[in-house]
Amino acid sequence: MITESVKILVVDDEADIVHLLKYNLSKECFNVLTAKDGEEGLAKIKEIMPDLVILDVVMPKLHGTEVCRIIKSDERYKNIPVIMLTAKSTEKNIVEGLNIGADDYVTKPFSIKVLIARVKALLRGKKEVKNEILKIGELELNLTSREVFLEGENIDFTFTRFELLALFLSNPNVAFSRKDIILKIKGDDYPVTERAIDVHIVELRKKLKSYAKNIKSIRGVGYKFVTEGIA
Repeated sequence: MITESVKILVVDDEADIVHLLKYNLSKECFNVLTAKDGEEGLAKIKEIMPDLVILDVVMPKLHGTEVCRIIKSDERYKNIPVIMLTAKSTEKNIVEGLNIGADDYVTKPFSIKVLIARVKALLRGKKEVKNEILKIGELELNLTSREVFLEGENIDFTFTRFELLALFLSNPNVAFSRKDIILKIKGDDYPVTERAIDVHIVELRKKLKSYAKNIKSIRGVGYKFVTEGIA
């Protein structure tokens, strides 16, 4: 059950957007805090350790993409889900946002109901963690500490890519369509593009190095993690 103990930080320089988000998220019993620019947003992230960040892209003082990059490169904050919120809606912009570690990308104008659904889906995924270790060969994923080890080395993963890898390791040799992946790691009625899934797969393969080849593309379907060739 979601309560006011769940802190959401909204970082946006548009007062109307901030008011809209604070009003509607507060109605859902979230504890909503705000910041008016990138520098203030980063300072508040360090101060309050929010459970989720909604982050505008174009802002004064510090660009939203740079704020996201700082969050995802810091061991203390990298597991905080980040939703990028921006008027930049081209595929290039979306891919850039996902590549720097954003967990989701919402374009303006947006449906407040859809945004709230995305917030809840990310928080639900963050809370539903079992005391379990998934291991295939030299690849190990700890669902409790949310750590990934490859040949003994601790590898950093964004929240969404961790969830994606957990899905694959929990279901080796099972093919998932892009829609299946969205439903499994985000929940029902989660409006995200199939292109976003492809971007996450590309970045996941980069992280897995020698195990990248075990994520197979299934033509006309999606992807699966195969155990063939793993001792």
